[in-house]
Parts: sequence; structure tokens; C-alpha cells
Amino acid sequence: MWKQTWQRLWQRWWQTWTIDKPAALGDWLWLVLVVELAALLDRLTLRKLIALIPVVILIVAYLHRIPLPPELMLVGDALAYIDIFSMIFLIGLFTRLATVMAVVRQAIAFVRDIAGRVPKALHRLDMRHRRATDSARRRRLTRAGNDDDDGAVVAGLAWA
Repeated sequence: MWKQTWQRLWQRWWQTWTIDKPAALGDWLWLVLVVELAALLDRLTLRKLIALIPVVILIVAYLHRIPLPPELMLVGDALAYIDIFSMIFLIGLFTRLATVMAVVRQAIAFVRDIAGRVPKALHRLDMRHRRATDSARRRRLTRAGNDDDDGAVVAGLAWA
């Protein structure tokens, strides 16, 4: 009886450590290395990937015993927050563009104003003031055709 109990105990122990425990370890490894890794890769975004770049740089630098300048880690932070920096950059660019456009509009208005004053200034500088070409014809049209409209001339008489 002691032998059968010992044999059953041994078989149960053997099955637990040779079949059940390795199977549980295999299931756990499958869960961690395949299922969880696939879920992590599904949730991985470009921003999270860029945020990992400074960590990789830091690990490689420490493995090779390279002293890191602080600027390199700041570059990593800038890469991690690139969407915020790009928005700040675009806002700055748009405000500069609006300023440049306002200056260009003012310059165009100034040039138009100056160009509108040029003909008047040139006309003032012209001293000769030429007569119109139809002035002789106009004089002919206004002159009386006969002498009936002239006043009467009486010798020795003065009109007051």
C-alpha cells in the first residue's frame, strides 16, 4: 500500500512538473510575448515611437560608456513633443506671414497713391498750356455774320 501511494504521488508529481508546469509556462510566454506584444503594437502610435528614441539613445550610450551632452536629451524631448512644437512653429510662421502681408499691402497702397498724383504733378509742371486745337473753329462759330448787331455810330455824339 505504501508503494502504491508512493507511485501515485510520484506520477502526480511527475505529471505536474513535466507536463502541467511547462505547459503553464508556455501559455504564460505565449500570452506575454505574442498576445500582449501584438496588443502593444496595435496601440503603438508614431508619437509613442518617437518618445522611445531618447530611451534607446540613452541605453546605447550607457552600454558603450559614451558621455551624453544634455542637448541630446533635449532633442529627444523635442521629438517626443513634436506636435506641440510644430503648432508653435506654425503659429509663429502665420503671424510673420500676416505681418509681411500687411507691410506689402501698405506698400502697394503707397505706390498707388504716388502713381495717382503723378499726372497732376506733371500737369502743374507744364508751363506752356497749349491752346485747344478747336479754338479757332469755336471763335468762328460765335462771331456774328453781319454788321447789324454792331452799335450805331454817330459822328460827334457820345453815349454815356
